[in-house]
Amino acid sequence: MFSNFKDEKKVEYLELVYDLIFVYLIRKNNSLLHNAPDGIIGLDLYTTYIFCTFAIIQIWFFTTFYINRYGKNGIKETLLVFANMYLLYYMGDGTRVYWHEHYKRYSVAWALILFNIAIAYYTEYRHIKSDKEKKHVIRMMTTILIQSFIVAVSLPIYTVTGISIAPFAVLTGIVLIAVMGKANKLLEVDFPHLTERVMLYVVLTFGEMIIGIASHFGGKITPASIFYSLIPFLITVGLFLSYGTLYDNIIDRQMSTNATGYMLIHMFLIFALTNMTTALEYMNEEENFFMSKTILMACSLLLYYLLLFAMIRYSKKEIKIGTPHYFCSVFSAVCMILSVLLYKDNSYVCLAVMLIYIYVFYAVFFRIKKR
Repeated sequence: MFSNFKDEKKVEYLELVYDLIFVYLIRKNNSLLHNAPDGIIGLDLYTTYIFCTFAIIQIWFFTTFYINRYGKNGIKETLLVFANMYLLYYMGDGTRVYWHEHYKRYSVAWALILFNIAIAYYTEYRHIKSDKEKKHVIRMMTTILIQSFIVAVSLPIYTVTGISIAPFAVLTGIVLIAVMGKANKLLEVDFPHLTERVMLYVVLTFGEMIIGIASHFGGKITPASIFYSLIPFLITVGLFLSYGTLYDNIIDRQMSTNATGYMLIHMFLIFALTNMTTALEYMNEEENFFMSKTILMACSLLLYYLLLFAMIRYSKKEIKIGTPHYFCSVFSAVCMILSVLLYKDNSYVCLAVMLIYIYVFYAVFFRIKKR
């Protein structure tokens, strides 16, 4: 296994400052679903929400991969981080319900951010002597430049036709990252540093969830208000405990890996968390979603725990998963799905069932940790 890493890389102050802009962007993305026209969240708006969420996550991941391999906390990466932070403000400002009215602002900033990251990789390429490392840098540059090119080309296409192909850039990025992961099997990252950076992004997403459910704590105290404040709070705690148990006790943070799969898993895991934040915020309000809020919450829960199980491929060698763990997980998931389908219009029942489901999974991860 090829490696450049002799000592564990520490998360730098610069990286933490960079994360602050993503606190703002996470909130802006979620605000799309809170400022819907006439209070109705349609499929078109939700599609825009998906696109904007993944565009931001990809920028963070590309930057994190670069700093993980080549970051020295020097002038070059400092300029990269702060230049892109400035441009990210424009993406944040362009993240609105009527997103297409801000298409130019959003896309120009997005294309420039990707181009900046590609340039940073190019500056590294000139000093690399290893052929394996050079091939890795070329793949990264190609992936990012293709995505940047699609975003840039989308501007004249949108001006002439009114059709946006920018979402295609997000899909292209995901596919190319997956392909690149297979090509980079023998090129490892600093996994301890990367897992910590990703964990911090997950924590930021949980922070948005904590802020989101705060709306349930206002107004007159009644049995209903207590239910809608306590259950979402316990759900948030249970989700966090499951991830925390996996991160602290099950994941082998010292393993040799290129971590592409780990990053892709988290890309969708973070998306699942943002969906649950939206569903929990709207749970005690009148139905205004293109699908039932309970169905959205249930689907997001299933995706979240499916991805947590997928992360077990990065577990410590001594960790063993027994048949009872799988049986318990599948059985509880089936029970939860059936309950939500039967009582999808009764948020009291659905939230109670989901709460049980979450803590059953936490118990499963806790048992795996003990073994």
